[in-house]
Amino acid sequence: MAGPGQPETEQPETGRSTGASSSIHRLAAVTFDEDSIGRGNPDQEHERAIAIFDILEENHFSIPGREGPYALTLGLVENKLSFAIRREDGEPVMTHLLSLTPFRRVIRDYEMICESYYNAIKTASPTQIEAIDMGRRGLHNEASELLRQRLEGKVDLDHDTARRLFTLVFALHWKA
Repeated sequence: MAGPGQPETEQPETGRSTGASSSIHRLAAVTFDEDSIGRGNPDQEHERAIAIFDILEENHFSIPGREGPYALTLGLVENKLSFAIRREDGEPVMTHLLSLTPFRRVIRDYEMICESYYNAIKTASPTQIEAIDMGRRGLHNEASELLRQRLEGKVDLDHDTARRLFTLVFALHWKA
């Protein structure tokens, strides 16, 4: 999620990489399973687009023993988080399902702090906004570390990629 002082980013037309990185250990495309996600409000749609754009610009994502680049489809399957991973050329690599139970508290807390942050932007002092944003960033770090732990041994990703992926995981709960 973009915080105070971060530049606005144009929404990308697609979830395809702009070719910024030629590494085989990266995501080249990120999409949502359309059955899993509904349309969000304009702010939510903007956050999704920014997170996808940022992931595709720079990421480290690899499957042990398999070469990429990869295409990822995030979705929900029977209340589990689905990582459907294929090679960029469409060859299936794996689908990994994660229980959402370990994420429930952090998603609930993150939603509350984001709501506080957006409300604070309208009326609070810069110091108050900064304090809320620091809490939001800390919670985002906690969630991204949980995601890395839950994917350990299946998917290797760096801290920044995990943060951006958590933004997208969080976006899945916006389904109407």
